[in-house]
Amino acid sequence: MERREERIRGHDGHSFSGALSVPESGAGPGLVVVQEIFGLTPYVKGVCDRLAGLGYVALAPDLYSRLEPDLVLDEHLPENLPLAFQAMQRLDVPQATDDAATTLEHLRAVPEVQGHRVGIIGFCLGGGIAYMVAAAADPAVAVCYYGSAIPGALDLAPQVTCPILFHFGEDDTYINTAQRRAVAHAFAGRRHVELHLHPHAGHAFDNHDSAMFSRPQAAARAWEQTTAFLEYHLPPKG
Repeated sequence: MERREERIRGHDGHSFSGALSVPESGAGPGLVVVQEIFGLTPYVKGVCDRLAGLGYVALAPDLYSRLEPDLVLDEHLPENLPLAFQAMQRLDVPQATDDAATTLEHLRAVPEVQGHRVGIIGFCLGGGIAYMVAAAADPAVAVCYYGSAIPGALDLAPQVTCPILFHFGEDDTYINTAQRRAVAHAFAGRRHVELHLHPHAGHAFDNHDSAMFSRPQAAARAWEQTTAFLEYHLPPKG
């Protein structure tokens, strides 16, 4: 597996970095990986590696670059959670969404990406941004892990035309039952849409680097569903 840094130029000329992982095969379809509120952490870079292990060229942009250079908070430390929320509140979400869409365009042009086929996957903050990019930029596929911004942006649902997968935790205190039901209702009857509710799982259950959030059983189950969804809609070989 190859790892390298990419430089991505926003539509307004702002330049920011991204962590790229390339599969052993040297080529594959692309996936943009959108960060949690802690920034471009080792966990997020590890998601890129996991996806590269499945045969994808994965690129995670630093969406906090406009706030301050190299803003990364250690999710091992519970005291960093308030700081992460402060960073998220400072973030210009429409601009971050545009930067994620720019990353999608950048990844299509990366030489290792086959056929310019590129999707997007996001976690927490990134789950909401992945959803917004799905509405604005027409990726090949979108996977949204517990995006708390999604229930408040369901007016965008008609604009989402790509296959999309939603993961929510049953015990998520940031996304309540009514909000999850609203998402399910907005996409009811739509083809190529999956919504999975994971029991005994709260917010950010995939993040194995954070003891306060990690739920390994739910994470493993969700990853199996994500892998199957990606293999069907954006196969690594094809």
